[in-house]
Amino acid sequence: MFYGYTGRMLDVDLSTGGIKEVSTNKGDAERFIGGKGLGAKMLYDLLNPDVDPLDPENVLIFITGPLTGTLMPTSGRFAVVTKSPLTGLFLDSQVGGYFGPEMKFSGYDAIVIRGKSEKPVYLSIFKDDIEIKDAGHLWGKTTSETTHTLRKELGDDKTRVAEIGPAGEKLVKYAMINIDTYDQKERGGQAGRGGAGAVMGSKNLKAIAIKASARGAGIRYADEEGFRKAAKNAFKKVNENEFIKKKRRVYGTPIWIKPMSDLGILPTRNFQTGTFEYADNISGERMRETIVVGDKGCYACPILCGKHSRVKEGKYKGTELEGPEYELLALLGSNCYIGALDAVSKASSLVDELGLDGISTGNVLGFAMECYEKGLLSKEMLDGFDLDFGRDEPYISIIKKIAYREGIGNLLAEGVRIAAEKIGGNAKDFAMHVKGMEFPGYDPRGSFGMGLAYATSDRGACHQRAWTVRAEIEGALGERFSIDGRAQFVKEVQDERAAAFSLVVCDFAPLDVGDFVEMLNTATGFKYTPENYLLAGERIWNLIRLFNVREGVTRKDDNLPKRVFEPMKGGATDGVKLTEKMFNDMVDEYYELRGWDSNGIPTDDTLKRLDLQSLP
Repeated sequence: MFYGYTGRMLDVDLSTGGIKEVSTNKGDAERFIGGKGLGAKMLYDLLNPDVDPLDPENVLIFITGPLTGTLMPTSGRFAVVTKSPLTGLFLDSQVGGYFGPEMKFSGYDAIVIRGKSEKPVYLSIFKDDIEIKDAGHLWGKTTSETTHTLRKELGDDKTRVAEIGPAGEKLVKYAMINIDTYDQKERGGQAGRGGAGAVMGSKNLKAIAIKASARGAGIRYADEEGFRKAAKNAFKKVNENEFIKKKRRVYGTPIWIKPMSDLGILPTRNFQTGTFEYADNISGERMRETIVVGDKGCYACPILCGKHSRVKEGKYKGTELEGPEYELLALLGSNCYIGALDAVSKASSLVDELGLDGISTGNVLGFAMECYEKGLLSKEMLDGFDLDFGRDEPYISIIKKIAYREGIGNLLAEGVRIAAEKIGGNAKDFAMHVKGMEFPGYDPRGSFGMGLAYATSDRGACHQRAWTVRAEIEGALGERFSIDGRAQFVKEVQDERAAAFSLVVCDFAPLDVGDFVEMLNTATGFKYTPENYLLAGERIWNLIRLFNVREGVTRKDDNLPKRVFEPMKGGATDGVKLTEKMFNDMVDEYYELRGWDSNGIPTDDTLKRLDLQSLP
């Protein structure tokens, strides 16, 4: 018996129209768990090196974990795994909402999408019927229009829909996949970073609509009583957590806006400084006072960090959205020097509707504003817009141009790395990315560990693989502006998160490794200990490194843009500098801890220790 999993996957070839069921590999599931890890193993096995991410040969994998759809708090998550068009490297995007559980209830651990349809289509998994259907009438629609249209067509407002917007259709390199966009009652989600939406668009796949025939079908537990007990204890921990009760549930992720600005970490004016003088205006507290009208949560999640918001006055009155989250407030707000909550809300709503990753969009816009400020982009090159920092109307217009690849939007749709190369001059010095993926909402000069975390992340600049900020500002790693202990911390958190994102669970769950192991074992019948659970995370991290090395990654790619090595200007971090020597010392220590050689390649001894030596 295959406990915790359904034991089945759906394999869809859009080139031939073929649909078949395949068995989940039990041995791989035990070694790589699910979600991120099992998805990475499948991508490594299925994809040849050097395939263009937008070629039909690339595969797109929607994959759950052994805890998806269970009673465990935050178990509403799944992962989207593919090769990123933004970076050309491995990509996994962790997604919340209700789609993942619905896929599990439908009897599938994963859906693998291959090939390319000759015309726009969507995949319908409706109760017991699976069909590839015409989507000509959906092509060009926004994400929420697609969700609502398919629910009406299928006659069920609980149908879960993963869809792309115009940005995915136009192959914008950071287009995202949205889930149930703007469901009024339940939280949606996004496969946000790295351009999974462009991969979906390259296959002429507009959406996947899924509705299970029976809630909870297909999931069996090795020890149901033990699992229920563990899940009950986990819910108790979540509900009794003081930070969740007083901060996360009330304000959501925007609770960090004001503290990050006060500490000099909030990206402002394209990371020229870390302090935003209008932070109060876009804070979680201001959101709660002015635009939040309700709280929303994902499946089986009592945290309720999602905020249903509505702009009630001003020129963007009537804008309705889920959020904005911290990252969009930071990148579409302070990074572009926009201090009006209604404008940031409008921009956030727009990126969701058009299917753009808001982090990359805000980063690209801040970069373009600085290029305009420095004379590298003229008003004529910007289609007649004065793209000054702080001006909301031009940046709203350019968001639309990016999604449709019109005018200057065609260049900016390629991402900040390629845009900087084409603009020339010193643009690359302040193009804030790692391996092509744009920086999220934390300036490494205010949190040195984040510099190492960005540089060594498996998918490019990412804060979710290892978030060092809290440990650094609260003194858990000693002196704040130091590199001591950062390499060890980043490595350990990366391994732990790789395992957790394979279960698949949320970053915000205040649970420890012991909790995860107990639920994994009682669900599956596996015999994990905390030690070999973390070893599985390390195995997953190294497998992905092998994938990226196969695609050409070396130490030169584990680097940061020039701006990070310049002193910070203004605010609490004025004059603070992360030197190149300090950074390289962290990388050296990190490689040694990982068992990688000086070029960032796992050694034979490391591969043997992690049981990866047989990989081709």
